[in-house]
Amino acid sequence: MEATQKIDKIWNPIFISVFVANICISLGQNMMNTLIPKFADSLGATATIVGIVSSMFTITALAIRPFSNPAFDAFSKKKLLIVCLLDVMAAFLIYSTAHSIPVLVVARLIQGAGTGCITPLCLAMAADALPEDKLGSGIGIYMIGQSIAQAIGPNIGLNMSAAIGYNRSFLIGAIVLFAGVLTCIPMKEAQTPKRPYRISLKSMLAKEAIPYSILMMLMMISGCAIYSYIAIYADILNVQNIGLYFTVSAVSLLVIRPIAGKISDTKGFDKVILPGILIYIVSFILMARVHTLAGFLLVSVVSALGNGIAYPAIQAVSMKKVPIERRGSGTSTNYIFVDIANLVGPIIAGAMIDGFIAHGTPRAQSYSNTYLIMIIPLAISFIYAFIIRKDLVGIEKKPKEEK
Repeated sequence: MEATQKIDKIWNPIFISVFVANICISLGQNMMNTLIPKFADSLGATATIVGIVSSMFTITALAIRPFSNPAFDAFSKKKLLIVCLLDVMAAFLIYSTAHSIPVLVVARLIQGAGTGCITPLCLAMAADALPEDKLGSGIGIYMIGQSIAQAIGPNIGLNMSAAIGYNRSFLIGAIVLFAGVLTCIPMKEAQTPKRPYRISLKSMLAKEAIPYSILMMLMMISGCAIYSYIAIYADILNVQNIGLYFTVSAVSLLVIRPIAGKISDTKGFDKVILPGILIYIVSFILMARVHTLAGFLLVSVVSALGNGIAYPAIQAVSMKKVPIERRGSGTSTNYIFVDIANLVGPIIAGAMIDGFIAHGTPRAQSYSNTYLIMIIPLAISFIYAFIIRKDLVGIEKKPKEEK
């Protein structure tokens, strides 16, 4: 077993290589994932079907967990990441030839197998490359890469689809992901203890991470309602350039995440998680009232502020609770619950939208009503976070030196 190497600064060569690779990977996925709901809608899907197509990838993501999770702690994370990227590339190539909902569903299922592993793998690799006392700040900085991709990816994808169509856009997305593969090949990994590959409940789940994973799930159930339907909602309201929503949101995340990381490292994770959830709730109230691009952009700032404060802090405290040799299982535990949210969130929101429409509610109002109802999981998450707030502190106070 290799000895764990000493890491004393955030911007070390290993972290930098993971950071750059994560930008390429996130860019390719953000360019394309925004198009899935609109592509399905353009093929005549109802809101419920749009939700099913959007969430379908989580079925294979969850199915592969029992086999992939123990692999994260047993084998080379870099090699696993490359295999997963090639899987998602294959899905994008299928999207580039799709002209029906069934083909979209098949591609989405294939994509899920890779996507379900990519995010926890990258996060675990980043956490392995960070000093323990700067984990909150480091995770916040790491997520800046995702924010950069979120700033430009959706806008690029939406503009491309308008200019060259959905199929060709997915082909370009596959090329971008291939660039991500190329960045991974020379990447070095942090030296961490390895565990034998064994399929078991313990290898799949890190019980220390479950309370915080539940919190993430509750937040994401609501968040899916925005991510899956915002482009369609904007079209209904005749709001142009909705891609700017993602750009403004990502720029806001660039600002808030490093600040929130420092606060969580010095004051405690509870000081950012509870206020973050409350701000996130406000964004849903605003979303139900917007009718202009300016209104959507205001929502993007408020939503990014709330989510950007709370979400990385929840991930960081979860990582702190899991022993370093089981960090792969820890991140995967997070994303099992996130997968559940991604599975049920869009379907619940889509069913509510169709239900309102079936009862004669105007289409735009049906979306607005749904955003208000989706506050309920966030309210539950706030109450739950308040109950476990003592476990969210995450601060180990050092004893004062004797004079």
